Amino acid sequence: MEGVECSGSAVAPPYTLKPTKYNNEDVLFCVDVDTECLVEMKNTGPNGRPITRLDSIKQSILLFIHSKLTINPNHRFAFAQLGKSASWVRKEFSNDVDAAVAALRGLSVVSSGGHADLSQLFRIAAHEAKKSRSQNRILRVILLYCRSSVQPQFQWPVVQKLFTLDVVYLHDKPGPENCPQKVYDALVEALEHVTEYEGYIFETGQGLQRILFRYMCMLLSHPQQRCIQDDFDLPISLTKKVPATDSSQGEDTITVSSN
Repeated sequence: MEGVECSGSAVAPPYTLKPTKYNNEDVLFCVDVDTECLVEMKNTGPNGRPITRLDSIKQSILLFIHSKLTINPNHRFAFAQLGKSASWVRKEFSNDVDAAVAALRGLSVVSSGGHADLSQLFRIAAHEAKKSRSQNRILRVILLYCRSSVQPQFQWPVVQKLFTLDVVYLHDKPGPENCPQKVYDALVEALEHVTEYEGYIFETGQGLQRILFRYMCMLLSHPQQRCIQDDFDLPISLTKKVPATDSSQGEDTITVSSN
């Protein structure tokens, strides 16, 4: 039996991804040093020593830096802290791990009085981003925020998007005295307002170090190589998924819950 030729069908050409150059990063960590950063995590350290959010944040930043430099030793890092507004801790961008350790030791806890203004952080970032661009680099800000009832404020022109913003939000469970959902929404608004490339935001109220470390590992992704966060389905669970009708809201949900 003779074969039939399908003249109307066409074979699609194979998909190819053209190689593109990406820029080295200058990463500015901004750590929330309000008194809520002293809330204890559920994990404990050696001999049962309590571990605070600030302790965990410092460890996660060092994990990020070591991993990032393993990928590319030309990335650089600087540090700021957030009280009522942002201020420098270490202004010089460097790939020196010892300098990063010293900067993290220099973080000092302050009482914010219920205020968190991100405007100064954005001004600092915009100024540094212009310097980075002149060196064919890009700037990214990673904000680690710890307040469960203080919504961050900012004033910034919507047309000025010079840097990428990522956010990791550690919070208490929702209750009469806090509103992490409103805080989260304000952080999302800030991110969408200023970020140049795709910015990621992660949150957890579980108080577990491993979740914070996992989020920091996910932030290793380069802003110029990212998919949108809604498509970032990692890590994929190896366990059998519970039917949607029976499952409760998980720890990786975008909406802030009591988790």
